[in-house]
Amino acid sequence: MYFDALEFLEEEREGWRPFEALADVPDADVDVPVSAAHDWTARDLMGHLSAWQAYALQVAKELAVGETSATKQQLDEEWARRGDAMNLDIQADWRALPIDEVRHRFRETPGELRGYLTVVPEIRWLKNGDVLRYFLDETIDHYAEHRADLDAILGAGR
Repeated sequence: MYFDALEFLEEEREGWRPFEALADVPDADVDVPVSAAHDWTARDLMGHLSAWQAYALQVAKELAVGETSATKQQLDEEWARRGDAMNLDIQADWRALPIDEVRHRFRETPGELRGYLTVVPEIRWLKNGDVLRYFLDETIDHYAEHRADLDAILGAGR
């Protein structure tokens, strides 16, 4: 699918760019539920995407120094058991954070993930179908799944 990591990283960066606007939603609006986005708030969407990127970052860190990722294996198993509950846990955790911390993590995690993916040998992720699928699921494909939520949240009278 991808010839090299740079191709993936460029596509990921372009897919992420529209979501960056979430960090600029005013404090007064950041926790307002949007019906067209499953009653999610800007905070909920930032937290959801950032949390899954943070998991991917941990996987990338492990793959940078080893052949496999224990975190990926654990997350795959947990997702199979309780996927929706994992998302609800993320939502609760991120709702409890100060909004400045949410914005900080939201702004920093994607770049950190990209940085680590540049040092992971391509054979461990880009040329490994299972691992590539994982990174697609947590980035490019995940962004596409939530693009309508983004548009609804940003268009909700802000």
